[in-house]
Amino acid sequence: MPLVDRPLEALRDHRTTSSEPDDFDQFWISSLKPSGTTPPILDDRVVDCRLRAVTVHDLTFAGWNGDPVRAWLIRPNRPIDEPLPCVIEYVGYGGGRGSPHEHLLWAGAGFAHVVMDSRGQGGGWADGQTADPSGHDGIPGPGFMTRGIFDPRQYYFRRLYCDAVRVVDAARSHSAVNPDFVAVIGSSQGAALALVAAAYADVQAVVADVPFLADIRRATQIASDGPYLEIARYLANRDHEADRVFDTLDYFDAAYFAARGTATAHFSVGLMDATSPPSGGFAAYNAYPGPKTMKVWPFGGHDAGTARRDTDRLDFLGALAGPLIQAT
Repeated sequence: MPLVDRPLEALRDHRTTSSEPDDFDQFWISSLKPSGTTPPILDDRVVDCRLRAVTVHDLTFAGWNGDPVRAWLIRPNRPIDEPLPCVIEYVGYGGGRGSPHEHLLWAGAGFAHVVMDSRGQGGGWADGQTADPSGHDGIPGPGFMTRGIFDPRQYYFRRLYCDAVRVVDAARSHSAVNPDFVAVIGSSQGAALALVAAAYADVQAVVADVPFLADIRRATQIASDGPYLEIARYLANRDHEADRVFDTLDYFDAAYFAARGTATAHFSVGLMDATSPPSGGFAAYNAYPGPKTMKVWPFGGHDAGTARRDTDRLDFLGALAGPLIQAT
């Protein structure tokens, strides 16, 4: 696969090609305002998954508008009165939380691990169990990228982004979690959700691998694979609606959320990524004001790094949370 974007030297200085809406913070603070007095955790059940080295909780937390959203909390099999540093993981586009046995890395490393389901998703590569009861769709194209696209208040990702912030509150309130250390991690769509959470929730670390939904206007023009094509195909016969569509998408650009992050962060991009072009990852990275590192995979696509990506994550979060793990 050839390089799909700008040369690395140009990417190192790349910034998003759109303009942040004037009411960006107002829009998101209003969106994230809790409705009523709904507790963060709606249900918490320990389930028997025949995994003897870990304890698995089937959590339901209050997402956007109080909607019930599912998550796994997987922790080493030890007394719950020994709270652990927590890793919250967001999954990629089209997937759901899957099954507990697919998520044993972080509990094996000594963390409490929360895996958030993505509302309405999970019909693709990993099973999901959360509906989208608050969805208001006009005439969407296939997938999720154009659902409610003419109004940021109705856009699908408004609800998903709010879920990503609310799950942090739920995790921090759980007795298995040490609230002094909560990290948010993800790849692709999950990376965007991690940056959203880092902007508007209290977290201590961020991992954003091959970020999706960053520098959206440019990515929609150059991506040759993946979900950005849903927007391009939608506009192919509706080019007169392009300004309206991108005006909505500007409220959801991960680069603007990155600009509000202060926790220690690790980013990565693949220079041959045709799904999330590396210019988007660098736009988010260059906007991020907190302590940060960037890993570049010169020959990596959207799966850049594969198993080595996990090694980088373990090294990064282990260095930050190591004393808390050893204390338990």
